[in-house]
Amino acid sequence: MHHATENESLPFPILIGDIGGTNARFSILVDDTSEPIQFPNVRTADFATIDEAIQREVLDKSAMRPRSAILAVAGPIEGDEIDLTNCDWIVKPRALIMELGFDDVLVLNDFEAQALAVACLTADDREVVGTAGEPATASRVVLGPGTGLGVAGLVHARDTWFPVPGEGGHVDIGPRTRRDLEIFPHLEAIEGRISAEQLLCGRGLVNIYTAICAADGVDPSLTLPSEVTAGWQSGGNAQAAETISLFATYLGRLAGDLALVFMAKGGVYLAGGISQKIIPALKQPEFRAAFEDKAPHTELMRLIPTFVVTHPLAALAGLASYARTPGAYGISTQGRRWQR
Repeated sequence: MHHATENESLPFPILIGDIGGTNARFSILVDDTSEPIQFPNVRTADFATIDEAIQREVLDKSAMRPRSAILAVAGPIEGDEIDLTNCDWIVKPRALIMELGFDDVLVLNDFEAQALAVACLTADDREVVGTAGEPATASRVVLGPGTGLGVAGLVHARDTWFPVPGEGGHVDIGPRTRRDLEIFPHLEAIEGRISAEQLLCGRGLVNIYTAICAADGVDPSLTLPSEVTAGWQSGGNAQAAETISLFATYLGRLAGDLALVFMAKGGVYLAGGISQKIIPALKQPEFRAAFEDKAPHTELMRLIPTFVVTHPLAALAGLASYARTPGAYGISTQGRRWQR
């Protein structure tokens, strides 16, 4: 078995995949100069395994045979069978090599891919929240409320971007205001604790909404995240409106905490499906107010820009950038790269 050195490029053509809890997106990068060939979005629930999805949705629909694969997956990467946190797929790189004919498979964390994207996104692919200004070439943070809540840091040193993946979506989050203290007792906890992901993801929207209803003594009428955002958009549901306002506040608090941890003078980037849907709410004062409210460092926080990532396929763009120029990124492939 050939062991790759760090930053050794994978052989082209490369299949690039972003495997989330609900959706999987694939493209093929033919060489280091061309734009990726995109394939239609795949719903993970429609296929029993990732192998079947790749075979039917990519390999059967293209004459291009990828030699290697870079897959970003939602979940920690441990061992030869990688469980996805929010869906039933299991990624088995050895099986992909044996059965689908790949020579080389690299598996990264999905928010590592989002961090790679944040290193290379241009102003066209992001929307400013709060104060503008070109972000410094300095540490950055990306957090993404979607099916779950992903978090990654991005450290800049020695002309290289180092993604720092982790499970930052599972940190504790607590009440601060009088209103929080009314609502928090009604939130659904996991083993006695409220983590950020219990509030800042799709099911988190419903969790906040239901708790507001309980605090207000109102029967909840909405059960899906999409219904909560629709109730906010129509302006017809007071509890849904407050849900989105509090969601923006809590997201601002956590974004500010992470900015402090990474001293993210290069900005904080909001990815994930929900951020794009609620941009008008994030542009209201609550998000930035909560973000900056970090005494004794309020002045410092005012200088840190915040953005919503609007690129429709940011993770794929980040992976493609890495595939073209692996030397520009400090990514450890040890234990995460399998070869024929």
